[in-house]
Amino acid sequence: MTDEEWTAVRPLMPVPGWMRGRGGQPEAYCHRTMLDAIRYLVDNGIKWRAMPADFPPWDRVYAFFRRWRDHALVKEFHDRLRGQVRERLGRDAEPTAGVIDSQSIKADAVVGADSRGFDGGKLINGRKRHVVVDTLGLMLGVMVTAADVGDRTAAQVLLEQVAGAHHLLALVWADGGYTGSLVEYSLATLALVVSIVKRSDDTKGFVVLPKRWIVERLFAHLMRSRRLVRDFERRTASAEAMIYWSMIGLMTRRLARPHPQRG
Repeated sequence: MTDEEWTAVRPLMPVPGWMRGRGGQPEAYCHRTMLDAIRYLVDNGIKWRAMPADFPPWDRVYAFFRRWRDHALVKEFHDRLRGQVRERLGRDAEPTAGVIDSQSIKADAVVGADSRGFDGGKLINGRKRHVVVDTLGLMLGVMVTAADVGDRTAAQVLLEQVAGAHHLLALVWADGGYTGSLVEYSLATLALVVSIVKRSDDTKGFVVLPKRWIVERLFAHLMRSRRLVRDFERRTASAEAMIYWSMIGLMTRRLARPHPQRG
């Protein structure tokens, strides 16, 4: 991170327990160094044991990653950054509308049979990333499943999680794969309107569809992180954490930019 990025994100980081008087020992390595190490791993796609000597030992970095994953600290940090980015762009911290979609990717050999499957539509053997983003393309929630899990089945769980965390969310756009019972369930149970944006049967070639391009842009960003081009994580929780770290890097760079001029 640059000094500008660290200045922007440092106040948003979760405070360690020992600094809150809850016991424990001070951490041996600076959080800035740990964040740099994990972001390096996600961006360059290296193995944990291939961590460069400029960073702390790989097992210490992995312990930091694991602790933040298991205690949901990476999600907490990500959500704070998202709120700051939204306010910086003149939006309320909490969104009222979003977009949902999924992305199937190939899984490495280390991914067990219990969390991988075959997506017959995309002809991919691996996992599927289900995400909800706001209208700025910032992630509101993510869930990683086997690739053979249906979009509507996963969306029911994911939308429940997102609606519980974002009480102002009232509208979610989706593609034709989310039609059916999900629309009625979301409205009746979650008070959430799922609006289907369909592609016209008369349309030929590539056409940018309203709202759906927003989540596609997020998928394009994820594929620029080499660790996310293929799923190398044994646990789906680790795969979700890697996605959060990729988005943390994106929002950190946004916060360090000069404030946009408003007319």
